[in-house]
Amino acid sequence: MAGIASYGAYIPLHRLSRPDIQKAWDSMMPIPGEKAVAGHDEDSITMAVAAARDCLTGIDRQKVDRVYFASTTSPYKEKQAASVVAGALGLSKNTLTMDFSGSLRSGTNALRAAMDAVESGAAENVLIACAETRIGAPNGDKEMSFGDGAAALLVAKNGPVNIEGSVSVFQEFHDQWRSDKDTYVRSWEERFAREAGYTRIVPPTVAAALQKFNLSPSDIAKAAIYAPDPRLLGMAAGKMGFDPMAQLQDPMYMSVGNTGCALSLMMLVAALEDAKAGDNLLCASYGDGCDVFVLKVADGIDKIKDRRAIKRHLEPKMMIPNYLKYMQWRGLVETQAQPRPPINHISVPALWRDMDWGLSLHGVKCKNCGTPQYPRQRVCVICQATDNFEPYSFADKKATISSFSHDNLAASIDPPTTIAAVDFEEGGRIVCNMVDRDPKEVKTGMPVEMVFRKVHYFEGIHNYWWKCTPIRC
Repeated sequence: MAGIASYGAYIPLHRLSRPDIQKAWDSMMPIPGEKAVAGHDEDSITMAVAAARDCLTGIDRQKVDRVYFASTTSPYKEKQAASVVAGALGLSKNTLTMDFSGSLRSGTNALRAAMDAVESGAAENVLIACAETRIGAPNGDKEMSFGDGAAALLVAKNGPVNIEGSVSVFQEFHDQWRSDKDTYVRSWEERFAREAGYTRIVPPTVAAALQKFNLSPSDIAKAAIYAPDPRLLGMAAGKMGFDPMAQLQDPMYMSVGNTGCALSLMMLVAALEDAKAGDNLLCASYGDGCDVFVLKVADGIDKIKDRRAIKRHLEPKMMIPNYLKYMQWRGLVETQAQPRPPINHISVPALWRDMDWGLSLHGVKCKNCGTPQYPRQRVCVICQATDNFEPYSFADKKATISSFSHDNLAASIDPPTTIAAVDFEEGGRIVCNMVDRDPKEVKTGMPVEMVFRKVHYFEGIHNYWWKCTPIRC
C-alpha cells in the first residue's frame, strides 16, 4: 500500500487586504480577510521548490526517484517545469520528472499517479510539488478570491499515513476555464455552475468513496475538500453528511484564498499537521470531475511534524501597502522604467554550464581538511590542497549577513535593491540580493536563509537563482 512519508507547504509572505481591492474599484461587495500574493520574484516553480524543500526536511534527496510538478500556471507553455524543480533540489539526474497541468485536479491527478507508481513497484519515492499563481481579472470576484500557495507530498511504500485508495469521476463541463488565448480565468453563471457542476459531482463522489471503504461521514476526522468559495463548501457539506465546524478542514479562504489545484493538497497538509494515529482523513478535488482519496493515519505521524507546512507559514506576513503595488507586481499596470541599460541577452550555454553549481546552490567541500567553500574552488583556501573536493550543498545551511547595501538607484520593482554578502556558518560566502525584508530591519550579523527565486525574464526565458531572506519561522 502506498502512503505519505512526508509533507510540506509554502505560503508567500506577502498578503493583500481584500478591503484594499474593494476601495480601489468602489464597485464591489466588500469581502473580509486577505489573500496570499506571490512576491514579484516568485512564481509556481519557485513556490513548488519551497514546498518541496519543506517536505524533504531530514530526508536523503538522492532517494527521490520521481518528481511530479502540478500547476495550471506553469511559467512555461512548452518546457518542462518539473526538471527545474528537480534541478533546484539537487536531485539525481536519473530522477524521472513529469508535469501535470490543464486542470484544477492536476494536484490530485499527480497524487493518483504517484500512488499507482509506488503500488506497482515502478517507483519507491515520488515527490509531488503543486503550486498556483492564478490571476483574477481586475474588478472581479476572482481577483478577490484567488490566492497563491503550494503543497508537497512524498509518496512512498512505507509512511505514517496510508492511502487506503481513491475514487475518481470525470465530467466534461464548462464552469471555470482558461483557454490558450486567455490571461484570466473565465466562468459561467454562478447558479448553473453550482447546481449542474459542483453539487452534482462532488457529494456523490465523496459518498461513493465512503461506501467503497465501508466508512460513514462520522468516521472521518477531517475532510479536506476543494470548493470555489466557502459558501458553496458549506452548502455541499450538508449533502455529504459532514459537520462543517468539526469535520471540514479550514479552506483558508480568509487568510490565503483559493489556490486552485494546490488547495485540496494544502488543506490535506493542514489536516496532517493536527492528525493523530488512527484518524481517517478524506481529500477531494474538483475540476471537470472529482478525485477523492481516503487516508488512514498510522503511528509515526509525530516524527514529521517539524515541517513549516501551513501553520508556520501563516504566522509571519507582510502586508502589501496598496492595491497599485499589487498591480505592478503582477504586471497588470505599466510604469515608467528606470533609465538604466537594458538586459542584453541571456546565455543558454551559460545557464547550462552553471546548472549543477548555480541552480542547486552547490559549492565544494575539501576532502583533505573538510572545509566547505563557495563558490567552488580548485585550491582549498585553508589547506591549499589542489583539485581534492566533493560537491557540497549550501541551500539549507545556516548563514548570516556579513555586510549589505541598499541601492535606491538600481532598477527594481521593489526598491531599494538590497545586496548582501552572506557568510555560511561552516564556511563559504555568497553575494546575492536580499528579499522579503524590511530595509529598516536589515543589519550585519542578521541570520538569513537561502531561497530559490526569479532573477529576471528575457526573450522567453525565466532566469532563476538564489537569494537570501530573514529567517521566516
